[in-house]
Amino acid sequence: MAESTDMSLLEEAFKKFSIHGDTKASGKELNGKNWAKLCKDCKIIDGKSVTSTDVDIVFSKVKAKTARVITFEEFKKALVELGPKRFKGKSKEEAVSSIYKLIEGKEPANVGVTKITKKGGVDRLTDASKYTGSHKERFDESGKGKGKGGREDLVENTGYVGSYKNAGTYHEKLQEK
Repeated sequence: MAESTDMSLLEEAFKKFSIHGDTKASGKELNGKNWAKLCKDCKIIDGKSVTSTDVDIVFSKVKAKTARVITFEEFKKALVELGPKRFKGKSKEEAVSSIYKLIEGKEPANVGVTKITKKGGVDRLTDASKYTGSHKERFDESGKGKGKGGREDLVENTGYVGSYKNAGTYHEKLQEK
């Protein structure tokens, strides 16, 4: 009885990993990338006794020559291959049982996946406080646009050079003399 529940949990994990990242997957076959992800997420790969290279070699060994995927039966054969390698001090049956326990009920982890920003894209694009250079000049301190004055250099025909600090004082000087 316990064996059948273990196999159903194992098969459930197999299906979850087989459809991970592929919208067209049926859940009956596991590709090499998802096989490596399963081994990594379920901690079969420990970096010492079992490496990613070992996992790839076992995958190639159990799959059919021209196939790019493995079935659930081939998946179990691959676990039988990896079990004694991962759990060196145990007998073959205990090692396979231990490796099944690592996988049972697990599903693909989404650690390190890019997060969606909470703010909308329009909010970030229209935040004038983040603008630099000439674009910054188009908005006042409150973030409100200056209109045409912010887009074009308006010509002032005062006779003075732009940003001259004594502009408008010529007539006063003439009257003083």
